[in-house]
Amino acid sequence: MPTKTIRKPRGRPRDATLADRRRDQIVRAATKLFAAEGYANADTQLLADQLGTGKGTIYRYFPSKEALFLAAVDRGMTELRDHVDTAVDHIADPLKRVVGAIRAYLEYFDLHPQVVELLILERAVFRDRKKPTYFVHRERNIGRWMELYQGLIDTGRLRRMPVDRITDVLSGVLYGTMFINFFVHGTKSFEEQAQQIVDVVFGGLLSEKERQTGGPWLAKGGEA
Repeated sequence: MPTKTIRKPRGRPRDATLADRRRDQIVRAATKLFAAEGYANADTQLLADQLGTGKGTIYRYFPSKEALFLAAVDRGMTELRDHVDTAVDHIADPLKRVVGAIRAYLEYFDLHPQVVELLILERAVFRDRKKPTYFVHRERNIGRWMELYQGLIDTGRLRRMPVDRITDVLSGVLYGTMFINFFVHGTKSFEEQAQQIVDVVFGGLLSEKERQTGGPWLAKGGEA
């Protein structure tokens, strides 16, 4: 008995990336809406109107307003990493990579102030979250920088100390500077601030003579 051939209907081939692109489009628009209106006042119907679609389409990708908001914050942090990586990928010298990363970090938030708004909103609205998205991403990414600092210590380019001390201090300085830039506009460019951070952190404050005294400025057990 001859086998019957089943013909597939002809038509436009399915775009495998359409869902990803649509999801990204929704998140980008939501980032702007949340930053402009706040969490409580951000209406998903308004978002749907801006996108020229129905609310059902938004909820097909994101089951709730909270899920959409957190996806927007997560995307901002992923973009931050990508921005820093792009800035330093071509830099071979590890110390220069750190300098490039500092500049790229401040530059990203200078270009995307709406992401800072989302970080503030997340802390205000979702205070019950064990760990804000920013710090979830920090923990994911910090290991490679700790390895870089350890390599610099092992080669004698940095003085010996616990690498987590370096990452904690630098992370705190950058995190604080990011918020200062957001709240106090126009005082200094991110380039100038990056240079000042590098100057103080890398060069230090004390003269070489003062450092050699081993005076009371160094906490007991400060050297590793």
